[in-house]
Amino acid sequence: MSGAPDQLFNVHNNFYLGAFQASINEAGDCFGLSDTETTERDCFVYRSYIAMGSYELVISEISEDAPTALQSVKLLATYLSDETQKETVVATLNEWLADPVCANNATLLLMAATVFAHEGNLNEALKCCHAGSSHLELLAMSIQLMLKMDRADCAEKQLKAMTAIDDDATCTQLATAWVNLALGGSKIQEAFYVFQELGDKYSWTVRLHNGSAVCSMHMGRYDEAEKELLEALNKDGKDADTLANLSVCFFHLNKPVTRFINQLKVVAPEHVMLKRQSSYEEAFDRAAQGYE
Repeated sequence: MSGAPDQLFNVHNNFYLGAFQASINEAGDCFGLSDTETTERDCFVYRSYIAMGSYELVISEISEDAPTALQSVKLLATYLSDETQKETVVATLNEWLADPVCANNATLLLMAATVFAHEGNLNEALKCCHAGSSHLELLAMSIQLMLKMDRADCAEKQLKAMTAIDDDATCTQLATAWVNLALGGSKIQEAFYVFQELGDKYSWTVRLHNGSAVCSMHMGRYDEAEKELLEALNKDGKDADTLANLSVCFFHLNKPVTRFINQLKVVAPEHVMLKRQSSYEEAFDRAAQGYE
């Protein structure tokens, strides 16, 4: 395995940074891998395709006799692409997780946690993450889930576990930035530096531009955030987080936001910002009725 880890580094590193096509391209240059490494490479390739919305390609290319890890990636693609299959996917994942033979498969745990998170079942998602407690990506996902639950204190403890394993890993660096953003105060500047360093060291992706912009907005630097977000928009005009962050940024700059919100409604009608906006509007309407 002397050369294989180096070959796979660019595959998973680009995936974590959000450079999905680059991850796919790097995978094409990986040769001489063992069966396990080949499966790992293919999982990142198909997860990259899922991230780019190519669900049907993933479903059609992963065969029924593929390893469990790839089958679980196929289940995620099915879940995201077909509303009628969601219950079946959840049931299948629960069945596989109950099987001792495959219950410890890291990719299966990741895919199951992702599906459970989409379902709003954060506790079950966390259980999956804790089952692979020494796996960096599972630890990173557990941090995301804890932050969604407003438990920055727990996320900080998980981050310590990640840094103990590999503090220089891109996964760990990104998780550090997420936690610092949640902690606020002077930690936001530290999070900003993380995104800057990753962008300068590797490549500036839509994900990194958004991370940097969110830090800038937290520090009241909306002009700087606007520049970052417009860079992200130039790279991907349909990225939901970019559109959501632009609407927030432009609001604070007293610029029109309607176009970004309308675009967001088209590309990601279930985006959390739209759901919050809808709930606020409904609450306002209910309150207004009392004055009619």
